[in-house]
Amino acid sequence: MTDQYLTITSLVGEGFYSEKRSKFFAFAHHVETTDQIKEIIDQYRKKYFDARHVCYAYMLGPEREQFRANDDGEPSSTAGKPILGQINSNELTDILIVVIRYYGGVNLGTSGLIVAYRTAAADAIEHSQIETRQVEELVTYTYPYVMTSAVMRVVKEMSPRIVSQTFDNTCTINLSIRKSLAPQLRDRLAKLSF
Repeated sequence: MTDQYLTITSLVGEGFYSEKRSKFFAFAHHVETTDQIKEIIDQYRKKYFDARHVCYAYMLGPEREQFRANDDGEPSSTAGKPILGQINSNELTDILIVVIRYYGGVNLGTSGLIVAYRTAAADAIEHSQIETRQVEELVTYTYPYVMTSAVMRVVKEMSPRIVSQTFDNTCTINLSIRKSLAPQLRDRLAKLSF
């Protein structure tokens, strides 16, 4: 398991495709929860209430295990699957792509629809900023106050992100670090003594 993954920034990527007077507007969003996804889709359904179809696909989590594709009334597998295919071919996660279709009066056929949704989704990804993120793990360590300088020396050397810390007779520090380095950080903290 690698401890990094590809996603897009919070900047919304927009794509467009037109075929036989049908227009396909695509939007790529960075998302992290299904609640966010539902909210975004609801906003598009309201904003483009006069559109024939609001199709989408999403992928969540660094392991890329949570995903869904929705055809929204288009023939089976002609909209959501091609959108998801673009997400997969770019190896992206934590992403939602919504494609809104305005029907132009001419049927495109299943192969025409697949090309249209795939191309619109690809255009949205192309207009997004792709970034690499680290899979982080939270390490919590409790120690007596007299060990503070030793703990901080390990923190300085390994550079985890300090999420929170409390100082008292007994101190607690919450550190977030790249997943592959978490065992090493735990080990180094466990070996500290005063």
